[in-house]
Amino acid sequence: MIRLRIKETGTELGSITEEDLQFLIDNLEEEWEEDQDYYLNRQTLEMLKGRGISASLAQMLEGAMGDRDDVEVEWSRG
Repeated sequence: MIRLRIKETGTELGSITEEDLQFLIDNLEEEWEEDQDYYLNRQTLEMLKGRGISASLAQMLEGAMGDRDDVEVEWSRG
């Protein structure tokens, strides 16, 4: 199981699939090979929608942003 949470607060967003994780890895910048966090803003989320992000992952990320313009999320296995 892969858990996604807001990095700043540790608030858990939910579980994502291996496919969702691979989508994030393929479409977002990793600072190093074992990097497990991603900075997202509204423009990035729109770009991901254009590239075929799953509806459930898009909804999870939109929820994480709430009324803010950006958010940093991290993932972990377990």
